[in-house]
Amino acid sequence: MKKLLLAEDDFDFAGILKKYLELHQFEVVWAENGEIALDYFKNQSFDICIFDVMMPKLDGFSLAEKIITINPEIPFIFLTARKLQEDKIIGLKLGADDYIIKPFEVDELVLRLQNILKRIEQKRSLNGENIIEIGSYIFDNQRLTLSNKNHVQKLTEMEASLIEYLYLNHNQLLKRDHILMSVWKKDDYFSGRSMDVFVSRLRKYFNSDPKIKIESTRNIGLEFKIEKP
Repeated sequence: MKKLLLAEDDFDFAGILKKYLELHQFEVVWAENGEIALDYFKNQSFDICIFDVMMPKLDGFSLAEKIITINPEIPFIFLTARKLQEDKIIGLKLGADDYIIKPFEVDELVLRLQNILKRIEQKRSLNGENIIEIGSYIFDNQRLTLSNKNHVQKLTEMEASLIEYLYLNHNQLLKRDHILMSVWKKDDYFSGRSMDVFVSRLRKYFNSDPKIKIESTRNIGLEFKIEKP
């Protein structure tokens, strides 16, 4: 069972969300404001966090800034009723794994939490391992190579970073801004154009394996599809 810190000042909403998450095998610790959440985080161990952006005493963004100084690896999601693009950029720049606008389907939130935790487990399992099998290819993220039986492709560091990110999140639709913030560390026009170029390259690198596809969904993002044998 994964332990989750929920920082949410809406009592009714928090109560419903807490019960629903517990039904999906999360141990939920609820804090009604950012200061209480920070105190809980200092004294307990958590696997993942959910922060409402607009909270009294300590808002979600300020809470996240303080928490990542304690544990830079902790995954967290922001919830907000605000739809401002600037807020979303601030959240993603802080390192948020997702940014969800209210109202939302709770089932979708649970799936996103599960996907984040699954990705973290996969990343931990890869720590210390430089070689990853991707379909018929061998990806060596230390030597910066992608090879199959016919060819060895040298990679740039950015190409290797993008391949690793896509692999860790394969078979799920990834939002474009999340890819940019995770790999390029910024979300602007020039980074977006750069990503388009790199994705085109990766499609060429993987084109000899029909079970691997990088599919684009217009105005949303990408899916790195790996068909199971």
